Amino acid sequence: MLQRNDIIVRSKSKTRKNRFQHLAQSRQEQNESGSIIRNSSGIPIEVKNLSWSLKKSNKVILNNVNFELRGGKTLGIVGPNGAGKTTLLRMLYRYNVPSSGHVKIGGVNIWKLSAREVACKVAAVLQEQPNDFSLTVRDIVALGRTPHLVGLGGMGGKNNSIIVERTIDQLELGNIVNRSLGVLSGGERQRVMIARAIAQEPSLLVLDEPTNHLDIRHQLETLKLIEDLSLTIVVSLHDLNLAAEFCDEVAMLNKGSLVQYGKPDKVFSTKAVSDTFQVNAQFEKLIPSESQMLTFNLPS
Repeated sequence: MLQRNDIIVRSKSKTRKNRFQHLAQSRQEQNESGSIIRNSSGIPIEVKNLSWSLKKSNKVILNNVNFELRGGKTLGIVGPNGAGKTTLLRMLYRYNVPSSGHVKIGGVNIWKLSAREVACKVAAVLQEQPNDFSLTVRDIVALGRTPHLVGLGGMGGKNNSIIVERTIDQLELGNIVNRSLGVLSGGERQRVMIARAIAQEPSLLVLDEPTNHLDIRHQLETLKLIEDLSLTIVVSLHDLNLAAEFCDEVAMLNKGSLVQYGKPDKVFSTKAVSDTFQVNAQFEKLIPSESQMLTFNLPS
């Protein structure tokens, strides 16, 4: 059996063409009226002594979680069902109030900020999607600008329109922009939801199982799309091999506790994976790439 350091994770190419380069460069550009288009970039996260319990039963769902993530990095959240992954994500995008501890983004406790201030910094792509299938792709992407609307009439429309159209172009949604959500494939819907989040111009993007129910190609396309973003990203994933490939850091949860945190080759030891998921895990070499893949079987 291979040792944990034998795992080979395909590194992110430093020379890859980033389709969002234009988006990143233009965030500090001035429009014709001279106002500044808001700058978005990765932001550091600090999670300290973070716990959350059910109010009625006091059942602990997340217990004393601690980690720090540098700005611009991608963190994968993994663990068995019921480990607390979604609960952790909900506290990162300020949905669940911590029972104790705090979440800081850019050094500021998110519960010291207003909901609108947080929405201008943090965007979330959830498993639940809009159920108004009459909305077009452009309508949904435009919803990402909601936190930035000013006044009763939603002022700031010119900048908002520029950002919406630019996002549609950058995510290559032009050919479906006038279609309703109800006629899109699962992969197309996921791309639209990510576009809405990008149009929000966040510094932190949180995604809850974005590859769920997608076929292999759309899983890879979705993760490549996320990988190309110049943001801080926190994403929950079930596929440990995909997490190893696409994430800079990994947090492994089990029964509400953080049991492993760090680089994928450190976190995904056969012992840690076997103990956490109650399986027999091992690495197998792929030919001809000679990379290593985690495989699993039930204990005898």
